[in-house]
Amino acid sequence: MKFNPAIPCGFALDLLLADPERMPHPVVYMGKAISALEGFLRPRLPKTPQGELLGGAVLAAALPVGTYAVTAGACRVANKLHPAAGFALETLWCWQALALKGLAVESGRVQAELERGDLPAAQRAVGRIVGRDTQVLTAEGVAKAAVETVAENFSDGVAAPLFYMLLGGAPLALTYKAVNTMDSMVGYKNDRYLYFGRAAAKLDDAANLIPSRLAALCWMGGAFLTGQDGRGAWRIWRRDRRNHASPNSAQTESACAGALGVQLAGPASYFGKTVDKPTIGDPGRPVEPKDITRANRMLYAAGGLALGAGLLARALAGHRRRKP
Repeated sequence: MKFNPAIPCGFALDLLLADPERMPHPVVYMGKAISALEGFLRPRLPKTPQGELLGGAVLAAALPVGTYAVTAGACRVANKLHPAAGFALETLWCWQALALKGLAVESGRVQAELERGDLPAAQRAVGRIVGRDTQVLTAEGVAKAAVETVAENFSDGVAAPLFYMLLGGAPLALTYKAVNTMDSMVGYKNDRYLYFGRAAAKLDDAANLIPSRLAALCWMGGAFLTGQDGRGAWRIWRRDRRNHASPNSAQTESACAGALGVQLAGPASYFGKTVDKPTIGDPGRPVEPKDITRANRMLYAAGGLALGAGLLARALAGHRRRKP
């Protein structure tokens, strides 16, 4: 495989600049496309489970295929105009496919509010990065929610985009982001999306199957590198990695819980209803605001390991192909 300099350059830009709020982002347009497709499909399909499943399947096929066609086509046109234009466009999209610095910044804001003792502000801050009802959370619940989202989103915000980037450049990474965005918008088991969102949820599960497990291994490495309990991360991962309705979400959460020596997950409130979820990790001590800093240190270390291991694997694969 040929070395793609846009990947490390995009990673570096994410570390330096995160996600500037005023810069147009592909995920925003993906969200608009999902809403438009849903609005087009729903009135034209039978109001039956089978009709909802069919509409959801059309959406789950159309958005990723369309995303790849548009982004790959744009990269091809840019490269024909000038190699520098192609490199610039792919670097931009590699940068936008990643969310490492942004995740650390947002969770850091939660920690700052907790350390100031402003619980309502901390609840609002954590509400920017989690989907649960945050107004009912205690200070420990806010800290726990922030740690959980740092660990879980390392997989779908860093490791998985990198995985697909290394396989197929920015177009494949953005195709993954389209799948992930679909799941976050329609992949709910509620009255509206129980059938319509099923294909998107299953596709997201499949897309994250390998990356989430590689992410957990990188997180364990990050635990060792940052002075956390790497052995504990391995032990709890082996025991609790399946303690979630999703086959992938507990992979990095379990490694993080073990590394910190705390218990994560458990019951949570969504849209006013309490959802019973299994716990992850051992209740060795309460989760505290400083655990957010510890989780973010592991996040950066795991991200560096993921990039380094991915580039090395790609280089070795290319070397083997060049052998006579």
